[in-house]
Amino acid sequence: MRSKQLTGIIAVTLLAVVTSISLTAQDNAKPDHPHQYHHYQLNDVGTFGGPQSWQFDPGVARVGLLNNQGTLVGSADTSAVDPYCYWSPADCYATDAFQWRNGGKTDLGVLPGGIGSQVNWISANGLMAGISDNGQPDPLNPALPQVHAVLWEHGQMADLGTFAGGYDTWANAVNSRGEIAAQAYNTIPDANSLFGYGYQSRAFYWNNGVSQDLGTLGTGTDADAGLINERGQVVARSYTSSVPNANCAGISSFTLATGSFIWDKKNGMKDIGGLGGTCTLAQDLNNHGQIVGGSSLTGDTQVHPFVWNAATGVTDLLDPSDSSYGFAEAENAHGEVAGETCDSVTCYAMLWRKSGGHWQKRTLSTVTDNAASISINASEQVVGDVGTNSSAPFLWEDGGTIVDLNTLVPPNSGLQMYESLQINDRGEITANAKDSNGNNHSVLLIPCDENHPGVEGCDYSLVDAATATARSAGYLHVPDTTQRQPRSRSPNRYRMPGLAH
Repeated sequence: MRSKQLTGIIAVTLLAVVTSISLTAQDNAKPDHPHQYHHYQLNDVGTFGGPQSWQFDPGVARVGLLNNQGTLVGSADTSAVDPYCYWSPADCYATDAFQWRNGGKTDLGVLPGGIGSQVNWISANGLMAGISDNGQPDPLNPALPQVHAVLWEHGQMADLGTFAGGYDTWANAVNSRGEIAAQAYNTIPDANSLFGYGYQSRAFYWNNGVSQDLGTLGTGTDADAGLINERGQVVARSYTSSVPNANCAGISSFTLATGSFIWDKKNGMKDIGGLGGTCTLAQDLNNHGQIVGGSSLTGDTQVHPFVWNAATGVTDLLDPSDSSYGFAEAENAHGEVAGETCDSVTCYAMLWRKSGGHWQKRTLSTVTDNAASISINASEQVVGDVGTNSSAPFLWEDGGTIVDLNTLVPPNSGLQMYESLQINDRGEITANAKDSNGNNHSVLLIPCDENHPGVEGCDYSLVDAATATARSAGYLHVPDTTQRQPRSRSPNRYRMPGLAH
């Protein structure tokens, strides 16, 4: 099962001891015009009677838990016990999906007879896709409940049912037209089944009650559709053969040779190709049909970040001769890309922009940071994470340095944020935090700026870059002697049927 083990996500490939941190980004603001940061109001969404609330990084694609209307989705513990210990493995409480907006949280309920639910995506106009169980055991895995993909529309939950003869389906993403990118298991045994379920996984598209299997690449047996844009284009990952691939296994749950494809109703499936190797993992898709992710080079000895579009195909965002590891994590509406690169010692938060027909990279973190950019909005604000065993979420804005988000919120919240997940075009940020008892809290940060006037509890004074950097140093200084690898995209923060807690 996809578990809620909330671990640090930034990694390096060799043993390293981080002894100091400098937060000076390249191309800083001119000394006579120092950058200033806004404070943020921290909103804890709370629970439904249990101890914890959750937001999930799917690991198979970028998250879509916060839209540009400021609506946040996720799941929260109830006071009921889950006999399967499926919905909240950390504490075995049943969880209900929630929608949070303007300080109000709505319980989205569960399917009739069900125990729990969670939202995995919210569209621009507020449609939500996710999962709920139906209260019945899975005949293929009796220790687990049957989990169905669901759609929430106008306050009503619709059961998308099962597909291809199996018992479990999973809705990953939804657009404003109600089209859904999803995954289903059939009843054909598969030793290499995605997420350890034991049966073949199929990528499927759902619209108005009709499901369509999107197929697989090459001779692959398994696929998972993780993204859909407003044009109805779906992006999926698929095994391409039965050949093991260590690069894919090192950064994802895909242990065999894996490719990615784009699909739409008019043109069908198109393999997006790669950079010469046998592992291509798509991570994000925007409304222009641009895809970003990571792809292995010829020989499968390293992975580089890529950008794909229909006109030019796959473009390496690094020099092909560069020995660095790299991965593109997210993009914005303008096509700007956020991600990370790693040399033999350090991972760096990165930003790529296209200028004069060429992609230009910018390093947001310095040589002693172990960092990755996770999300970027239309204003080119970037959020990500720094550290390993004790990570901290950062914010970067053009003209400034990366700063720990914990330094920009009220100090008396009782919560320590350790993971950023997404920033929307209003500058609002969703993150995970811990309290003093180790319980997880879903939080939404609202900037105290001109676009959010009159927010109760907001500190509208500004923090200059030097002060923000100085405050951040204590948080982002994370000594660590753990040998690590680049950020894993294995879905270890939420659950799919079959994976261990």
